[in-house]
Amino acid sequence: MSNPDDPEGKSGRDWSVVVEDGVAKTNEPVSSAVASPEAATRRHEPHEPPRQNLPEKLYEARKAVHNKRIDGPFRRFKWLVMLVTLAIYYGTPWIRWDRGPYAPDQAVLVDLANRRFYMFGIEIWPHEFYFVAGLLIMAGIGLFLVTSAVGRAWCGYSCPQTVWTDVFQHVDRFVDGDRNARMRLDAAPWTWGKVAKRGLKWSIYLFIGFWTGGAWIMYFADAPTLVHDFWRGEAAPVAYITVAILTLTTVVLGGFMREQVCIYMCPWPRIQTAMMDEKSLLVTYKDWRGEPRGSIKKAKKNPESYGDCIDCTECVQVCPTGIDIREGPQIGCITCGLCIDACDRVMAQIDRPRGLIDYATLEDCDREAAGGEAKPAWKALLRPRTLVYLGVWSAVGLALLFALGTRSHLDLTIAQDRNPPFMLMSDGSVRNSYTLRLRNMSSTPREMSVTLEDLDGGVFWTDGIRRDAAARSQTFTVPADQTRSVRAYVVAPRGTAQQEFAFVLSTEDERPETDRGTIRFSAPEEDR
Repeated sequence: MSNPDDPEGKSGRDWSVVVEDGVAKTNEPVSSAVASPEAATRRHEPHEPPRQNLPEKLYEARKAVHNKRIDGPFRRFKWLVMLVTLAIYYGTPWIRWDRGPYAPDQAVLVDLANRRFYMFGIEIWPHEFYFVAGLLIMAGIGLFLVTSAVGRAWCGYSCPQTVWTDVFQHVDRFVDGDRNARMRLDAAPWTWGKVAKRGLKWSIYLFIGFWTGGAWIMYFADAPTLVHDFWRGEAAPVAYITVAILTLTTVVLGGFMREQVCIYMCPWPRIQTAMMDEKSLLVTYKDWRGEPRGSIKKAKKNPESYGDCIDCTECVQVCPTGIDIREGPQIGCITCGLCIDACDRVMAQIDRPRGLIDYATLEDCDREAAGGEAKPAWKALLRPRTLVYLGVWSAVGLALLFALGTRSHLDLTIAQDRNPPFMLMSDGSVRNSYTLRLRNMSSTPREMSVTLEDLDGGVFWTDGIRRDAAARSQTFTVPADQTRSVRAYVVAPRGTAQQEFAFVLSTEDERPETDRGTIRFSAPEEDR
């Protein structure tokens, strides 16, 4: 559609938009500014009715969530998981593990300076990073398994954001009181009492955030030594910077943003929806049983007209993200089950059966709504999809254990000099130069022999061995848990052709091991 008074469209107005009573109507995707600055756009397809109540903003201002204290099986399970995870996080750096006099005695240590990762009796070297990759793959598949079985249980119980948010919410209750007291304090004007409470609460936030960052840096250095140096001001600058950053992020994300991290920042809720189906156990409100809602008085007068839900909003009040589970599945639900505890308590008080809100699959919900019986939970867990995830997860774990049990504690890498590739000696023999790296991955020094293989007449010497002591085999001492670099000069008789040969690294101690590296011996073309 065009304006007869403006055929060339110089005004910039889209004349395909019709404005009626201040409302823009069109079949094309447009913004309200295209039609009229004050018009509320209704975008619709020709076969659809006009869509109304479109969001005016991409981001909704946060509404403070003051969740109510609750007790029940799921709340107690959250307590257990929180205590276990925090104990592991804060306590692991202090566990000692004897690896002998040549290795650190911290059970779990990421030694970036020496490029090592220690985890109890396991030591991972840089060239063995596939172990770390395997653990990450297992973690990912484990998340898929948990999600397909019981929905967002990871988010509800074990996610660091959930755990620290739960800690801060308990701090809120300790300082400000339970839900109603916190709401009154938020609405109250700023007084010295309110300032004192806010100061105390935020100080506890900072204390928790500080020890969160302090515990993290202990995984990268010996914990007792680092703590001593940290408080004396002698630690590396990166330690203080890391603690400051983690303190800030812990306080901001767990103390102030909380559920916004789960709803807006975290990509995992969006990914999880692709892994859940009608057979996944989810926290579900059984609307066929609860609707229509009505108070106890109304239900007593006309019991056939009302469901079990008395619209007490207890499920909303205890939710750590502030959602109403009765509105159905939504991205803010972290499947923590606190609404189940609240609803079960209310059902017990009004003498109605529990389970109005419960863990259930969509299939079971449809079956119950039709008058059937739900399947036991273990049948919902043991289904092909979860068994496949479990099988893949187990296979990766067994492969890692096999590789860990059969790996060698020595390693040989070889690099040949490229400039020049060879040298002609005065007697006509040909010399090549190589750099050998002898890696001792055990906790004690080891004697290692390096032997030439498949190079007839070839001998070698090193920077530490004289030319007249050249031989086909040389012995070296490699310190515990270290790599020794050796400059090797290999010489072969006149007429030796360019060919492949090998260095063989071996030990003859109480744990004999061998490693072999193949490399090319370069020679001039005319001597072939």
